[in-house]
Amino acid sequence: LIPISLVVWFLIMKVQHINLDPQVVLAPVEQISVLIKQKIGYDILNTDNLKSVISWAPQVGQMLMGGITSLALNIFVLIFVLYFMLLGNDKMENYIMDILPFTEKNKLTILHDVNMVVKSNAIGIPLLAVIQGAVAMLGYYIFDVPDLLLWGILTCFATVIPIVGTALIWLPLVIYFAIIGNWWDAVGLLIYAALIITHVDNLIRFVIQKKMADIHPLITIFGVIIGLPLFGFMGVIFGPLLLSIFLLCADIFKREYLENNNSSSKTHIEGL
Repeated sequence: LIPISLVVWFLIMKVQHINLDPQVVLAPVEQISVLIKQKIGYDILNTDNLKSVISWAPQVGQMLMGGITSLALNIFVLIFVLYFMLLGNDKMENYIMDILPFTEKNKLTILHDVNMVVKSNAIGIPLLAVIQGAVAMLGYYIFDVPDLLLWGILTCFATVIPIVGTALIWLPLVIYFAIIGNWWDAVGLLIYAALIITHVDNLIRFVIQKKMADIHPLITIFGVIIGLPLFGFMGVIFGPLLLSIFLLCADIFKREYLENNNSSSKTHIEGL
């Protein structure tokens, strides 16, 4: 809640200083359009493109409003559930332990594994995002990216997006530098992002997995894909967490019932 509140406060401060004069807003777009037309001969501000943008605008607005509503509702539910979890955490944990259909040994195992999985997802993923965002901000500072704090925050959020990840932020910046003719910063940022920003993900993930649960990257990717439609933005945390716990329970079930049944069957056959 604290990082989200800080990000919202930062964005509100940014919005307050935005000049709503249409000419001021359209001037940079027109400048980029002229540069693109000079480079490749394509006019991005032609009539067809403008009609497409206008037709997409209501959908984008609805999506943003839906996302804001979903985030506000999720935060309210989180605070509500957190209150009762803090109020009766021991009773809740004991009740869950009682109804688990496993032996005492496997109950302790699953409790330990769930604890590790929760730490890895609820702490590891945000920590990875913050570190990767900070590394990206260093590169943005070196290569004179404007509003580096804003782009750094966006990079933090982009780390949890499957497949594309931080490239969703730094690649448009590289293209922007190339369009305006700033080839030194464009090439430098591209090399820095490809060699450092992208690979720091693997390094930090390896260190986190050594300290916490060893969560396969595919679980994180598929967890985010599953969690976002179900929980909105909070699905970034809950999706990988639920998928990890499901696989953990399946493994416990296999050890508790399937392997024991196979061992009993072998013993019975050998006795015959």
